[in-house]
Amino acid sequence: MNEARIATLTRTTNETNIALTLNLDGAGTISVATGSAVFDHLLSAFGRHGNFDLEVKAQGDTEIDDHHTVEDVGIVLGKAFAAALGDKRGIHRFGDVLIPMDEALVLAAVDISGRGQLHYAVEVPFGMIGTFDTTLAKEFFIAFCSNAEVTLHLDSFAGENSHHIIEAAFKAAGRALREAVAIDPRVSGIPSTKGAL
Repeated sequence: MNEARIATLTRTTNETNIALTLNLDGAGTISVATGSAVFDHLLSAFGRHGNFDLEVKAQGDTEIDDHHTVEDVGIVLGKAFAAALGDKRGIHRFGDVLIPMDEALVLAAVDISGRGQLHYAVEVPFGMIGTFDTTLAKEFFIAFCSNAEVTLHLDSFAGENSHHIIEAAFKAAGRALREAVAIDPRVSGIPSTKGAL
């Protein structure tokens, strides 16, 4: 097991420059600056409810739109999650939660499976929240899951306000991952009949 369960990564492309530190066993201490106030808010909700310490500094071509920044932060956060998790010994592996946010209700269920998949059935009205395109939430989770090698189901059961629905999804993902990465003292090795994840 990676005793510290902390990872620091950087990624530089022609579109973005990202530096990120993730501590899976943190206290929900967040410092996020991506150039998108709404995305900062969503990442903060993810980290706070995951009880992760998360520091993100991102510069991107936001003069075009937020797409590259959101996707690339998802890539780096996913890679950091996998690195911090280490060999996965002793973890719960699974986590699920149902999160209400006013009229919105979103389920997250996660399996730290080694197979990166997103199953996204979150009904969000198309449009903008500030400068944040509502379709970018799915793009973030696709990038995160494929790089973290986790299977994540996100399903909405109610909601009318785009902000509430998407924020509930980020909170739910963080809370479900918090449960899945927690160390279970009854698990001595890899939580799989295969012996590997």
